[in-house]
This record gives sequence, C-alpha cells and structure tokens, in this order.
Amino acid sequence: MDRINRKIASLDDLKKTIEFLFRETQDIFPCDRIGLAFFEETGQRLHLHQVIANYSPVLLGEGYNADIRESSLKKIFNDETPRIINDLPEYSKHRDMSEATALLLKEGVASNMTCPLLVDGRPVAVLFRSSRKKGVYTDKEALMHGLIAERLSQAVEKTYRIEQLNTAINDYMEMLGFITHELKSPVDSIIIMGRTLEQGYIGELSPEQRDYIRRIIKKAEHLSAIAADYLNLSRFESGSVSFNRQTADFIKDISEEACDIILPQAHEKGMTIEKNYSSESILIECDPALLKIAMVNLLSNAVKYGNDHGLIMLTAGKKDQGLDVSVWNQGPGFSSEEKKRLFRKFSRLNTEQSAKRRGTGIGLYTTWKIIQLHEGTISAHSVEGEWARFDFSIP
Repeated sequence: MDRINRKIASLDDLKKTIEFLFRETQDIFPCDRIGLAFFEETGQRLHLHQVIANYSPVLLGEGYNADIRESSLKKIFNDETPRIINDLPEYSKHRDMSEATALLLKEGVASNMTCPLLVDGRPVAVLFRSSRKKGVYTDKEALMHGLIAERLSQAVEKTYRIEQLNTAINDYMEMLGFITHELKSPVDSIIIMGRTLEQGYIGELSPEQRDYIRRIIKKAEHLSAIAADYLNLSRFESGSVSFNRQTADFIKDISEEACDIILPQAHEKGMTIEKNYSSESILIECDPALLKIAMVNLLSNAVKYGNDHGLIMLTAGKKDQGLDVSVWNQGPGFSSEEKKRLFRKFSRLNTEQSAKRRGTGIGLYTTWKIIQLHEGTISAHSVEGEWARFDFSIP
C-alpha cells in the first residue's frame, strides 16, 4: 500500500493514475470495472470522467452525467466510508432503479463499491469499483481504500484541475480565433469601402467629409491589426499552426511584401524605410507565410514606436549558411530592465512615450514563436532615448 501511495503521488496524468490503480490493486480490490466521477455545477451534477473495464461493451461510459440532488452519495461523503452493494440485481429490485444502475446491470455488474474521495473533508470525486461476481467486497476492502484515499484524493484533484485548466485555455484560444476571424473580415471590408469613398468613386467629397472617412479607415485599420494579432496568437496557442518549409527568396517573397504592407503607415508618420540587402536575391529554406508575419510585426513595431519623420533601417544578408536580419529605428527605445519583458505574451513597454502608442503586446511574442519554429534566435538592443533594434538569425 505504501508503494501504491508513492506511485500515485508521483503521477501527473489522471488517466495513467487510474490505469495504474486498476492494474496494481487487483489483488486488494478485485474488480472488473473502475470508474472515476467528478462533481460539477457546484456539486449538483456528477460527471463520469474515466472508465476502465476488462470486458466489453461498456454501456455506462465516460461523459455520462447525472443530477445528484437527491442522491444517496451525500450520506457516503458524510460518513467518509465506501458504500458496498454485493448483490446489485437483488438490491435494484427493492428500489427505484436509476439509469446508471440499469446500465451497470446490462453490463453484468453484480457487486459495487462506491468510494468517496475527499480533501480536507471536501468532496472531490467518487471512485466506483465494480465486479461481475457477487459478494466480493467486505469491510476489509473498505479499510484498504481508507489507506490510499487521502493520497489518491489529492493526486486526483491536482491532475483533474490541471486538465480543466488546459481544456479551458484551449477552449479560450479556439473561441478567440473564431471571434477574431469573424471580426477581421467585416473590418477589412469597412477599410476597402472607406478607401473607395475617399477616392471619390461614388461622388465628390468635401474636405470635411474626406477627413471623417480617413478617421474611420484609420480606426478600422487599428481594429484589423488587433484582430490579426489575436488570430495569430490563437493559432499558435491552439497548436493549429503548420510549418510548411520551402525554398523562398527572402527579399522578393517576404521582406518586400512586408514593406509594402507597412509603407502606408510609415508614410503617414513621415518615416523613411531604408533597405540594405547583401545581394539582389537571398534564397533560404523557411515557411514564407510565417516569416512574413514576423517581418510585418518587426516593421510595424518600428513604425509604431519610432519617431515621426524618423528613419527605419532594414538589413538582411546571408552569414555562415544562415540568414541575418536587423530592423532598426530612431525612437525612444527601451531600458535594459524593460528589455527582459519584450518577448513575453501581452507584455508592453511601460514608458511615457510607449504608453501613447497602442499595441496588444502580442506581436513580439508571435515573432519569437515563429523564429523558434525556424530553429533560430531573436534579440533586442537599444540606446534609450535614441534608437531600438531587433535582430534575428535562422539557419
């Protein structure tokens, strides 16, 4: 029992914990079926999370839910001892049979031991041990359950909460991706229609009308950029990003296209983008779509956090069979303390100048993920109050 307790404490996977319990305790708790159920909806519903059986078919399986307001489980938890039924067919004749009991009888279950799992007197879960033979559970089995109940309860609660947290994060990211995708399409349509109006295709506009339309376009572009950031984040966090390695010309397929996307924002601030390439063509093995996202993020940051009428320098070249890229801009830069937070999710610079420049704190994190996928490195450098530079290298 001590060995079982130590093993249970060391496992961090709920499925493996119950599989171990089912396999290693057969001599102590003879059973053909084991089930683990958790309380949901503030204790009003019991959810069957895991079932293992040495027979088939299993009719009362994972995912089964039952309301427990009037359930006899309350007494089991109050007594803190297992409930033993050694003749389930006979037991069911004298009581209103629940759907769960009916399914167990169809599986051929004859004996059942319902074991409460508590942490500090708080109900956590229920462990069901079942056998297709009658009369297999006694006070001895109930006592043996008590020897592992505390450690098992703690392990089960810990791993279940971790599972719930991971599920919640995945669900959140899936929802985030859906919402941002649905938001981005109509916002992009607003931008296109706004530009159509601004250029006078539907009729001449007064200077005041044109100014209002430009403001609408600018706000819509900001929303579109936010949606794109969160859409990229949801793809990375949910693991739905596929890496499609191919030969590409970094200048033509990636860098120049990224510059074209950023150029209108740079011109609006009177900024100049100076490009320094080591050759007319730089062939690399990469995922062009992902690397273009990284370049757009770096150039966008240079525009966003750079000085009006300032300079942005983009440098790219091959070195030691790899690609080296640098994006430099005049601007307030950042301190060595703030540098530590740059590539973290949702992290933004906390300076007076940066507070005036809106950002999601996602772009640099996404860029870091993309460079990591390419087995490369990325770094940041700055002289505070003068300039900032971001460098990355990929093999």
